[in-house]
Amino acid sequence: MRLLTSRLSAKRRSPFAGFVVLLLGLLVSGGAYAAFAPASADTSASSQSAIEHGRQLFLVSCSSCHGQHGEGIVEQGGTTNYGPPLIGVGAADVDFQVGTGRMPMAQPGQQAEPHPVTFTPQEIRDLAAYVATLGPGPAIPAKSAYDTQNSTNEEIVKGGDFFRTNCTACHNFAGAGGALPEGKHAPALTNTSNKHIFEAMIIGPQQMPVFSNQVIKPQEKRDIIAYLNSIRDMPKYGGSTLGSLGPVSEGLWAWVVGIGSLVCFAVWIASHTARSKKKGA
Repeated sequence: MRLLTSRLSAKRRSPFAGFVVLLLGLLVSGGAYAAFAPASADTSASSQSAIEHGRQLFLVSCSSCHGQHGEGIVEQGGTTNYGPPLIGVGAADVDFQVGTGRMPMAQPGQQAEPHPVTFTPQEIRDLAAYVATLGPGPAIPAKSAYDTQNSTNEEIVKGGDFFRTNCTACHNFAGAGGALPEGKHAPALTNTSNKHIFEAMIIGPQQMPVFSNQVIKPQEKRDIIAYLNSIRDMPKYGGSTLGSLGPVSEGLWAWVVGIGSLVCFAVWIASHTARSKKKGA
């Protein structure tokens, strides 16, 4: 009986049965994907449209310094670098530089200074999407990466420790900025948004070093931002902060106002004494 059953099964099995089963599986899986994931196709099309729009913006506003393909432009002889290569800088670099008004630069200088933003938020995203296609680099961080609304007092204290260890040498203990060699300076952080502070740490703009997630973890970056927000809102118990520049502004105030007032008072006393002697004579 078993022998008869195996012979019948062999006769019924076609050499094309495996192919037919594979084809049916592909049709079923493809149909299911088309039915339940139409949004993915739309997102892809939207991304391509954003990248193309960003490329057009790049050609008009950035290619004169950075090259038509982000390769950078160097003057003949290699003495003057008009614009560095953008291959591999990532979307976060574009979002920071353009979103703070540092780019596009009106003219070359020691460093790019913040200015009113030229592009709209959507144009910045499109431009960043295009530059991201030139090479892998840091992406624009999600809001959760720099949101400090739920930061605890303990996290703020830890952020202060990290800031004083890694950042005060350039940005001052209160984030007020400071002078650097060769006519450059570290900008003040008092009016910088949370997102741009986080981006600066992961891209290292201009002379700032890159603080990767291996050096300063994402949570520690968020703690630093929470600390900076806390000192912005802190009451000025001691009166005027004099720019929070420490001994520089305090010493200047003491010499100019303090000693200057004493000198003026001494001159006034001397002149008043001289007038009294003349009257007595």
